[in-house]
Amino acid sequence: MKKIIFAFLLFIVFPIHIMAISASKAVVMDLNSGRVLYDLNKDEPQLIASITKIMTCLVTIMYSDLDKTVVVDESVLESYGSSVYLEVGEEIKLIDLLYGLMLRSGNDAAIAIAKTVAGTEEAFVYLMNEYASTIGMKNTNFVNPHGLDSNGIGNTSTAYDMALLTKVAMQNETFRTIFGTQEYKATSSLKTYNWEGKNKLFSMYPYTTGGKTGYTDAARRTLVTTASKDNMNLVVVTLNDGNDFQDHKSLYETYFNQYQGVLAINKDNFVIDDDYYQDVEFYVKNNYYAMVTEEEKNDLKINVILFKYQDIYDGIKIGEAKVMLGDTLLHTESIYAKRVLVEEKEEKKEGIFAKIIGWFKSW
Repeated sequence: MKKIIFAFLLFIVFPIHIMAISASKAVVMDLNSGRVLYDLNKDEPQLIASITKIMTCLVTIMYSDLDKTVVVDESVLESYGSSVYLEVGEEIKLIDLLYGLMLRSGNDAAIAIAKTVAGTEEAFVYLMNEYASTIGMKNTNFVNPHGLDSNGIGNTSTAYDMALLTKVAMQNETFRTIFGTQEYKATSSLKTYNWEGKNKLFSMYPYTTGGKTGYTDAARRTLVTTASKDNMNLVVVTLNDGNDFQDHKSLYETYFNQYQGVLAINKDNFVIDDDYYQDVEFYVKNNYYAMVTEEEKNDLKINVILFKYQDIYDGIKIGEAKVMLGDTLLHTESIYAKRVLVEEKEEKKEGIFAKIIGWFKSW
């Protein structure tokens, strides 16, 4: 298959110095591209406590029917620490347990979820580690679905890996909804729950879109949050941070102020000058905003690759638009084709001609 390559220039990265934060490890990542804007010891593993539950939630969404009814068994009695206080024999929907997992960090909910989805905690942890490997979390190891640790043994990861996981998770609509929920009401066979989330950043920073807290004596405070402003979307991860909520707020304010969201791909105005395909219109399905500094606009470009087919049909993927910052790939958007009848082309030409004539008559 031959390829036709075009390059469109639109408008290397300058170091940005940030104020001191309390974390021992941290990452600020652009959710749209996965580009790391700031890091502090981003690849050093440590215990991560309950931010583990981001993976627990995502794996459950991917591998199970969320409308399934869970019958709570005696395994929840092994739980300690934060809890939603499930009772043996209680019946509750799996989707409701996910809200208890994420808003109240219920360790009993994590155990019930894991057994429901995979049969055993061990089998569920296998799914967690397999998925971590699949998405490129190279310095992560899960040993349980909740994040509790004992004698230094527990789930370990890095600030970068947890940011990467959150980037992937935020592409799932169900996860985004749960992650961004502040209050939730659930009804089981025994009682009604009214859960409020532990993410204080919602009340501190108006652009917050989600978050998960974590704490154990060994891991100390861990926190993952997301925020969106002016077509920019960020995730911040801090590990071992005694001032985590304030640090997250400061990091968001700093990077939203220093960057801007530039419309690099406009789905409503996507035009390619191509001589190979006749009677064909090209289109993309999504807008893409590149998060760049004012100086970086000059290095922003789009490389368009068209596949050279003999026959095409409406809706075929016919190429890719690659948003580049210098030599760094930020995003790839699929390009699709639509056949245009000769009559339609003539109508469009006539319409344009009529507009031109009308414009001259108005003078």
